Amino acid sequence: MARTNAGHDPRALTTLLSPTPRALWALPASGDVSLDSGGVNVHTLPMARILLIEDDPSLARGIAAVLRAAGHTIDLAEDGESGLMLASDEPYALITLDLGLPDISGFEVLRSLRAGGSKTPVLVLTARDAIEDRVAGLDLGADDYLLKPFEPSELEARVRALLRRATGEASSTVMIGALVIDHARAVASVNGRLVELRRREWAVLERLAARVGKVVSKERLNSEVFGYDEPVAPNAIEVYVARLRRKLEPDGPTIRTIRGLGYVLDPS
Repeated sequence: MARTNAGHDPRALTTLLSPTPRALWALPASGDVSLDSGGVNVHTLPMARILLIEDDPSLARGIAAVLRAAGHTIDLAEDGESGLMLASDEPYALITLDLGLPDISGFEVLRSLRAGGSKTPVLVLTARDAIEDRVAGLDLGADDYLLKPFEPSELEARVRALLRRATGEASSTVMIGALVIDHARAVASVNGRLVELRRREWAVLERLAARVGKVVSKERLNSEVFGYDEPVAPNAIEVYVARLRRKLEPDGPTIRTIRGLGYVLDPS
């Protein structure tokens, strides 16, 4: 069973995703291996951990490049069994699924996910345009369909919509006390003051904001913020939380440490 993190190949975007090649934006490094490095400000990148189940290496690289450019962390499974194993072991915010896998079909993957109780949103990416396939996939538990080839901008928009739906947000904007988080624009502000956030800082803030007032363990933050095979410094989460506290001060919500349990974003 093959498991790996998909890399970047901008050429794959124009040839495989979109029928009309277009200019590509600069892709961020896949880095942030343990802590943010360099002086590049990436506060404009929202983050979610996404499992990509796709057996075509070139297409997987293209899709991963699009999603990474939008700030997401991507894990790749190259067959259905690997995808099911990762989905059962890791807390993904979204799964993108190809139907034509080499071992078991995408339909079987869907059936197994839902039978096992998984509520993770699933976006099917497929070249199959028959209405019967779309109906079958939706009936088995797919949340959305996107036919290949597609524009990267449409993929990004559908991913944003599914992530909002999964968190119960009808709007892309969330207010927590004086803090305003605009997921669509990937901007955070406190009383109108722009909060400059790096990629991992944004990821931690989003995870805490999704459970405002509730304890989020360090282990959960680690598993949701970092990729499956990324090496992580033992104090990485502590460093990002400390940075966030400084940037939210003095009038933003407080991040409280609950010793032995985790962190709470307190709006009061």
